Amino acid sequence: MVIPALQAAATLDTCIQAVLAQDAGEAFDITIAVGPSGDETRAIADAAAAMYPNVRVVDNPSGATPSALNAAIAASEGPIVARVDAQSILPAGYLRRSAATLARTGAANVGGVQRPVGNHGRQATIAAAMASSFGSGPARFRRGRVEGPVDTVYLGVFLRSALESVGGFDDSMRRNQDYDLNWRLRAAGHLVWFDPELVVEYRPRPTLGRLWDQHWQYGAWKRYSLMQAPKSLRVRQLAAPALVIGLAFSLGALLAGSLLGLVIPILYLLAAVVACMRCPVTGLRDRAVLLTAFATMHLGWGSGFLVGRRGGRT
Repeated sequence: MVIPALQAAATLDTCIQAVLAQDAGEAFDITIAVGPSGDETRAIADAAAAMYPNVRVVDNPSGATPSALNAAIAASEGPIVARVDAQSILPAGYLRRSAATLARTGAANVGGVQRPVGNHGRQATIAAAMASSFGSGPARFRRGRVEGPVDTVYLGVFLRSALESVGGFDDSMRRNQDYDLNWRLRAAGHLVWFDPELVVEYRPRPTLGRLWDQHWQYGAWKRYSLMQAPKSLRVRQLAAPALVIGLAFSLGALLAGSLLGLVIPILYLLAAVVACMRCPVTGLRDRAVLLTAFATMHLGWGSGFLVGRRGGRT
């Protein structure tokens, strides 16, 4: 198993314990690639390596996720490579079921559902926004229930031979590296398989500012990814950029004195309110945060797609 870790002190130990608890049916190693962090990430990783013989730590000087993954993969062993995020918590039986699904389907990569879970307060409300189909869109790995071939999956358990055959992760892709890798796997004739029984908890960003930065980067890197592989475009990926453009035209119309400029903002607000009412969030303050989180995700992603520069930390 490979874990990229950067500024992950709040979640890394819980992540490691969930990985160590896996009943894989045979021995497995855990490689943590640690980037330059200003918190206790390195100390937590080193403590785990000192305590457990199957845990090792490697350096990731760039701090970029794909570089961390490639370094960890190179230092790991075994015919199967399971990617784990430091913000994720694997369920019991995850590795065993993933390996069985790989064997049953002949896939090169198997993954499941990302279930956002917040510890408390604002993070819990942000998790509710991410779990909403209005907030994060209809991607199968968000809330899919039917297994089968897909474009991409959350995390991923790979056949090492297939992973190496396409060159691993692209070091230049600081974001969207999973979609890029799965696109190259599929282009090479491999199968990417979604198994809805693999449900992994994910701890989202705890503040709206970090949520905006995350989605701005997602948008910017998605545009770059589409420039490299235009055929990977999906219509749903244009929704957020279209919203940003529509709101910009709305502002221009209002400044010109036309009330038609209110149409798009009102329609968006109504849709967001309806989505808000369907989420398990109560209280006016939390609902206001939820509405703001929706807008943060959509406008951050759309603006990043339209004008964002590639960069930022992962």
